Amino acid sequence: MNETAEVVILRLGHRPGRDERMTTHVGLTARALGADRVCFPDNAGQSKATVADITDRFGGPFDVELTDSPQAMLRNWAGKIVHLTMYGERVQDVEGEIRDAHQDAGEPLLVVVGAEKVPFDVYEEADWNVGVTNQPHSEVAGLAVFLDRLFEGRELEREWDDADRRVIPMETGKRVESADEE
Repeated sequence: MNETAEVVILRLGHRPGRDERMTTHVGLTARALGADRVCFPDNAGQSKATVADITDRFGGPFDVELTDSPQAMLRNWAGKIVHLTMYGERVQDVEGEIRDAHQDAGEPLLVVVGAEKVPFDVYEEADWNVGVTNQPHSEVAGLAVFLDRLFEGRELEREWDDADRRVIPMETGKRVESADEE
């Protein structure tokens, strides 16, 4: 999807048994809405396997990986950092500045999505602390809105490479067919 610099989603924190679905959905949302890669903490192996399986079946490119040090990834990132938090600046006030840095200046973008309480140094490391809304909400919803704003809807027209299956849009019902069918 991404015509410019890389967009990477970093899931900061993962509580086994509690965050399995949410972490998986962060990865699926990142994939579906235009990110290039997602990095999960190393204790989120099941989420990695699920997202990789979906990518294998429904196409890519999209990479999913585990990191044993999300904080080091954050500290060593060679680009701009967006931290999604309900305490941040309103997305509608900073989206243009972020888009300009990413698309026009070609800055790789690391989007940090928290789980448990986020350490204060994440707020300090970020170039932007962004709130999709300043009300309590799901980090998956925040990620989806942010990526849609970043890509201005272009991610919705994406073509998927090497897909085994594809969903056929329908007014009613569900249809998934082999990608080889015409």
